[in-house]
Amino acid sequence: MFLMSPMSMFSSQGIQYAASFGLPLASFLVPVAGILGLLGAVSIIIGYKAKLGAWLIVIFLVPITLLMHNFWGVKDPMMQQMQMAEFMKNLSMIGGALLITYWGAGPISLDNKAEVNSLRVS
Repeated sequence: MFLMSPMSMFSSQGIQYAASFGLPLASFLVPVAGILGLLGAVSIIIGYKAKLGAWLIVIFLVPITLLMHNFWGVKDPMMQQMQMAEFMKNLSMIGGALLITYWGAGPISLDNKAEVNSLRVS
């Protein structure tokens, strides 16, 4: 998800879409968000600095969730339900990212191998 969705943030359509929600400085902030999401995703996937990568995902998701999926401000009942589903999806991904910020990438990650190697040297 975080490898594909950031790519649209470098297109004029992605920037215009965010600007239509009232995002100030969309032409700057949207590509920055894309970079955060992409770096966070790659970091978690390869297991290198995964805790930092997970924080990048959290930083990426929180403003997007609050600004783009504010279901409480939508009048149309169908769109409200759609935005609430997107909000809840993002909230669950934030929870997953926060778990990685605490526990790290796991035993077969590059982070863990570096930790094991440093213990052997000591």
